[in-house]
Amino acid sequence: MLIVTSNEIPGHRIDAVFGEVMGLTVRSRDVGGQVVAGLRSLAGGELHELTQVLYESRQEVMARMTAEAAQRGGNAIVAMRFDTAHMANNWSEICAYGTAVFAVPLAAGEAGATAQSVQLAQAAGTRPGNLP
Repeated sequence: MLIVTSNEIPGHRIDAVFGEVMGLTVRSRDVGGQVVAGLRSLAGGELHELTQVLYESRQEVMARMTAEAAQRGGNAIVAMRFDTAHMANNWSEICAYGTAVFAVPLAAGEAGATAQSVQLAQAAGTRPGNLP
């Protein structure tokens, strides 16, 4: 699934909009990781334990968001954003959200076509004016 932070996808025509989709998780830090991160923060530098938790959380919410978009019939997400919030002392909410759309790559000769969209259109067997 194609996911972009922009409102449009260069070289693509958006034929349908399915609405907002999101993925959400609330995570708590384990006590051991929190203690190690607290000690490491005294010396400065990256907190590897917390970085790993955040990375995994973002992957999880992205997967949930794309699954919702696919379930609605979307093949792309535009205007994707991340949002985070802290709840209590140990909980973090991570959310990914965007707009599920059906995007059609523009073929050679169509206004706005890009080299990438032409390749995608050829691979999908599309012609100007037709859905893949």
